[in-house]
Amino acid sequence: MEVFENKGDCRFHGSLATDRAGRLYDSRFRDAIRSNRRPLSEREVRTVEAMTALRITARLTRQLMDRWADKHGLSEGRLHALFQLAAAPNHRLPLGELADHLDVSPRNVTGLIDHLEQDGLVERIDDPEDRRMTYAQLTPAGGKRIAGMRAQGLEWQLKIAAGLSIEELEQLRHACLQLIGNMTGAPVAERRSA
Repeated sequence: MEVFENKGDCRFHGSLATDRAGRLYDSRFRDAIRSNRRPLSEREVRTVEAMTALRITARLTRQLMDRWADKHGLSEGRLHALFQLAAAPNHRLPLGELADHLDVSPRNVTGLIDHLEQDGLVERIDDPEDRRMTYAQLTPAGGKRIAGMRAQGLEWQLKIAAGLSIEELEQLRHACLQLIGNMTGAPVAERRSA
């Protein structure tokens, strides 16, 4: 298994081991939950282990994302705003819609756009037909910044996922999205594609 090059940025205080099936688990954590006052069933142990591993993975991924964005002179929020605008039609979104996409308040999106505008990466455009509507639009400089970061971002993700087969990646995607469905009630479309 390839080790991520920024491993010094990631700290894991558990102890990785493999079970009889060759699957990884945290032996220190398993010992701790097994010493619990109330014994847990195997399903409960596996559920707690999986959810804890997911939380640790999310925390470490967020730390790496923050550091990666910082190396490019951006906060994670500003980086996500740029990616949202890069993917939007005409590289522009109403500020309220951008706030929804980023799951932040309108006040927070205003601050993000203020900073990105100061850096010349985004500009505000007023709607000539509706004075209440303001758009954030990616500038050519913002488009160049994102284009330069995409290849590096893909490389970064491939290194994190090193050693996982396509089937394992699909299982991981499926499991994460199933958890999201359980937490949000998001409907599943019946459409099947490759």
